[in-house]
Amino acid sequence: MNTKTMTMMTLLLGLGAATIASASPAKISAQSIIVNPVETKLDVQVWVNKDASGNQNPVYRKGEKVSVGIKTNGDAYVYLFNVNANGQIDLFFPNNYEESNFVQAGVTRVFPAQAAKYTLTVAGPNGQDRLLALASKKELNLDDIARFVGDEGFAQVRVQGQENLARALSIVVNPLPADAWVTDVATFRVGAGGQGGNGQTGGTGNTGGATGTVTVTPGTPAQPNPQPTPQPQPTAQIQPGQKQDGSFDQAMVEAYDRLKGSESLGDATTYAGAWGDGLWQKFNGVGAYGDAVLLHANGSSRSYAVHGRILDRYLALATAENGATRPPTRLGWAAGDEKVIPRNPYGTNGLYGFFQNGALYSTEKYGTFWLVGNVLKTYQGLGGSGSFLGFPTRDQYLIGGAWAADFEGGTIRTVNGVVKVYRK
Repeated sequence: MNTKTMTMMTLLLGLGAATIASASPAKISAQSIIVNPVETKLDVQVWVNKDASGNQNPVYRKGEKVSVGIKTNGDAYVYLFNVNANGQIDLFFPNNYEESNFVQAGVTRVFPAQAAKYTLTVAGPNGQDRLLALASKKELNLDDIARFVGDEGFAQVRVQGQENLARALSIVVNPLPADAWVTDVATFRVGAGGQGGNGQTGGTGNTGGATGTVTVTPGTPAQPNPQPTPQPQPTAQIQPGQKQDGSFDQAMVEAYDRLKGSESLGDATTYAGAWGDGLWQKFNGVGAYGDAVLLHANGSSRSYAVHGRILDRYLALATAENGATRPPTRLGWAAGDEKVIPRNPYGTNGLYGFFQNGALYSTEKYGTFWLVGNVLKTYQGLGGSGSFLGFPTRDQYLIGGAWAADFEGGTIRTVNGVVKVYRK
């Protein structure tokens, strides 16, 4: 998302009250955008760095950095929206810089996290802004509200204004049990006057006249790996997504374009062909990216890339299980594009591959290891490799018939069916 559409940190809310004719228990509120009138055990809290209580209305100046904190009292998937003073809406969590939007009960998450590849900067216009946190016991499909385009770090929001956001969210939460979701709102004002909240002063503004709120951290590329010069392609070369009969798999074509395939995947070395109950196509890779494949699961509208060390381990697991005739059951098909993870609190860089049934984390320092189930869910709920746990140092394993995993900064154990986390 370009900086002009990321008016984000001028944050949420700002339109008047409205009503909505819907079967959903959701209601539109002048103060909360969308509220659940049913009493729920689930609770979410959201705040900005100038007001830890989340109840005040601190002042930020344009160009000033801002951070956002959230906490839930139960395991939940959290979505953070911003509606600024003129109704511009942004979704800044989940994003392509975070591994997951699952948040574990009682764990405080702060955005941007330490060593994040983006910053949140107040951009305006002047006026009242509100930040909406929506927590749900089930993962939500927000495709009708926001969608990631290409390799952009943040989703593009399709609706404008508080009322439209409330209507759209009401439709999304309508199928959920009445007590399965909850919201919270934090407010702040954007203006040119003085200090606000805790007395912090403004920072530097965006360059080039950009009006966006979410910007890439200065001096830090959004894609840490160097971008090699695209390789020339012979006219007779097999094309991305091309099958042997001359037809094309459109999902693979779109994935190649989305990932700037000539820079990260290289040239196709095989036709797109059957693999298990889906399709795959091999590529020669580019430089440090290593050999690559595009995977397209049957029934999915999207294709995803896996390459380098992640691909090597993925295929090794498939070979050991089924002779590499289909994806390894432990992981399943790729469910997202491989991500580069920046330096974490332990100074470790790595890669993250997300699959239907699990994940692979890879570092040069430790190797490439798989995590699945409640261990993975707990790990990602704490912040994944960017948390105090850091990267995994071995595969998930069984001890006493229960799953466990070891990390740079601690261990996850399953004790009497309950997942527990231990620091070193």
